[in-house]
Amino acid sequence: MLKEACASSECVAEQLTQERDRYAGLGAHLRDHPPSAVLTVARGSSDHAANYAAYLIMARLGRIVASLPMSLVTLNKAPLLAKDALAVAISQSGQSPDVVEPISYFRAGGATTVALVNDATSPLAHAAEWTMPLHAGPELSVAATKSFITSLVAGARLAGHWQNDAAFLNAIDQLPEDLHAATQLDWSAALDVLVPAQRIMIVGRGISFPVALESALKFKETSVIQAEAFSGAEIKHGPMALIHDGYPLLIFATRGPAQECLIKLAEEMRGRGANVLLAAPDNIRERNLTLPVAGTPDLDPIAAIQAFYVMAAQLSVARGLNPDQPRHLSKVTKTN
Repeated sequence: MLKEACASSECVAEQLTQERDRYAGLGAHLRDHPPSAVLTVARGSSDHAANYAAYLIMARLGRIVASLPMSLVTLNKAPLLAKDALAVAISQSGQSPDVVEPISYFRAGGATTVALVNDATSPLAHAAEWTMPLHAGPELSVAATKSFITSLVAGARLAGHWQNDAAFLNAIDQLPEDLHAATQLDWSAALDVLVPAQRIMIVGRGISFPVALESALKFKETSVIQAEAFSGAEIKHGPMALIHDGYPLLIFATRGPAQECLIKLAEEMRGRGANVLLAAPDNIRERNLTLPVAGTPDLDPIAAIQAFYVMAAQLSVARGLNPDQPRHLSKVTKTN
C-alpha cells in the first residue's frame, strides 16, 4: 500500500501525457450538447472520487449532479429517461455488474457515457462510449490508493476540459510535483492519537468532504477503526453527542470557502474535550498536521489524500496489521 501510494505522482504524470485530445473532444462534445442530467455510477473509493468530480462539475459548471442508486437499474428495472443525459462511471477493475449494467442501459437510451477506469480491457471500458484509462498500472494492495488518486485527476480533467479552463488545466499539469511533495510531509503526530483509537470522526466540508469519506474507508479497511465521515455542517446535528474527553477527530481544512468554519469547528471540539487532529496548510497556526497544497484550491484534496495515505499505511503497521491484505476483503468486488 505504501509503495503504491507513493507511486501516485508517477502514475498521474503518465496519465497526463495520454488521451489529451480525447479529453478535449469530450469537453467540446459536452459544451456543444449540454446534458439534460448528470449522473455518477460508482462504489467504494470510486464513489468518493465520483463525489469529488460531482463537486467540481457543480461548482465550476453549474450542472446538478446526482449519484445513481444502481439498484434502480440492476434490481428494480426502473424506466429511467436516459436521453441526452451524461453518465460517468468510475472503477478500478471495471468488472462489477452493477457498474457496467447502468452504463450499458444509459448508452442504449441515448446518454453520453464515460468510463474512468483503470482496466482499459474491462467490461466497463467496452460498455462506455468514452473510455478514459486511469493509467494507475497494476495495483496489488487490496486498499486502493494510486487508482483513487488517478480517478480524482481524471475527474478533474473531465471538468476542466468541459469548462475549457486553461488555468485549471495548467494547475492539473503541476499535480505530479504536488503529489511528490505531499509524500514528504511528516504526519507522525497522528500516530500517537490513532494507534490506540477504536473509533474516529473524520470531518470535511465542500471540496474536502470526499477526502473525509475516503479517509474513513481507509481507517476501516486497513486499521480496523470504526470511522465515520461527516460534513462540518452536519456534525452538530447529532454526531456531536458522541464527543467525550479524548475522542479523536481528524478535520481536513483545505483552502476554500469552508476552511474558516472548519478551523472554528476544531477549536470548539477541542473545547469539548476532543483530541483534534487539524490538517491544514502551513499558514494555519492552529494545525497539528500540515496539508500540502496544489496549484489551485480545487485540486488541494488530491494532494491531501496523498499525505493521508502515507500515514494510513504507517498506522496499519503500527497497529499490528497488514495494510496490503485487509481481512475479509478482496481486490475485485462484484455486486449486482
